[in-house]
Amino acid sequence: MSLNRRAFLAGAASLVAMPRVAFAAGAIPTERRFVFIIQRGAADGLHTVIPTADPGYARLRGALAIEQEAALKLDGSFALHPSLASLHGLYGSGQASFFHAVASNYRERSHFDGQNILETGGSAPYALKDGWMNRLVGLVSTRGKDAIAFAPTVPMALRGALPVPSYAPSSLPDANEDLMLRVQQLYANDAQLHALWSAALEARGMAGGMDGKPKRQDPGEVGRMAAAFLARPDGPRIAMIETGGWDTHTGQMGRLASQLRNLDTLVAGLREGMGGAWDQTVVLVATEFGRTAAANGTGGTDHGTGAAAMLLGGAVQGGRVLADWPGLAQADLLDGRDLRPTLALDTLISQVCAEAFRIDPERMARTLFPGAAQSKSMARLLRA
Repeated sequence: MSLNRRAFLAGAASLVAMPRVAFAAGAIPTERRFVFIIQRGAADGLHTVIPTADPGYARLRGALAIEQEAALKLDGSFALHPSLASLHGLYGSGQASFFHAVASNYRERSHFDGQNILETGGSAPYALKDGWMNRLVGLVSTRGKDAIAFAPTVPMALRGALPVPSYAPSSLPDANEDLMLRVQQLYANDAQLHALWSAALEARGMAGGMDGKPKRQDPGEVGRMAAAFLARPDGPRIAMIETGGWDTHTGQMGRLASQLRNLDTLVAGLREGMGGAWDQTVVLVATEFGRTAAANGTGGTDHGTGAAAMLLGGAVQGGRVLADWPGLAQADLLDGRDLRPTLALDTLISQVCAEAFRIDPERMARTLFPGAAQSKSMARLLRA
């Protein structure tokens, strides 16, 4: 294949907005769907799941503190940010649980290193060359192709021995039918290109066809688009959705209100699009590390340690806040500045995946986090 022909293929595939996507005729033999939403940039857990019963919160946060009257009450100790109305509704219906003082084993403050630890499941940055989600796919499907990343490129968590496609909606209008037909005819007699083109068209059809209008990255539309893949009987069962913009050193009050509202809208769109398959869906939301307990001098927070995580979906045994709360008194803070973690993120991930796909928990933990010490499991997180 010539270089020019390769370049044209790349451009043509972008017209259907679905490069490198192909699914097997059958899916993983389970009705469960597992979706991992990453919050890149170190989302502030204290601004998301608010420890309303801890007097240290208002003292440390000052003007950044969310007023109790505005927060959405969860229980006697915690409340949600007011932008998370849909998630609060899921909690009320027993379809959401929230976890606090959560962290990976990473204790420095580099986004790149922290995200690598989160996505590979390694004991040190770049110690592993594949992602824990790719290894998860290997446990439940020998073919691969039962997972997808909703991102411009395949994130580290899904890279590895098994091929995984990625999809991000194009911001350009769709190609007209005449051009589509011409490209189809061009590739008709080339086995390799015809197969790739056919796979792109198939996945484009899953995403909802074309209407000739530019695509917008509306969070609700992203959620519904992801659901168009996941709700199909022959669709993927494992997915990752990237969200960014969580690094709030300045102007945090307004910025995080918008970020959390977008997350809330994304999950609401996913739930709407999943239809009846929502009852078999598990969504885990997590970030690479948290932020400082105290506000800084520019209306924001700096890189910290302990964070919050969320477990959402119709398969979740929810309505709970699970936290071995370390406290926000000065003597309780890690290094005198951070929320001290009391729950290992790898423990949470491996238990959720073990319950979702009904795989032995010890085997799941060894596969996803090979260098981690075995931790005591929590109470059941999902419905049987």
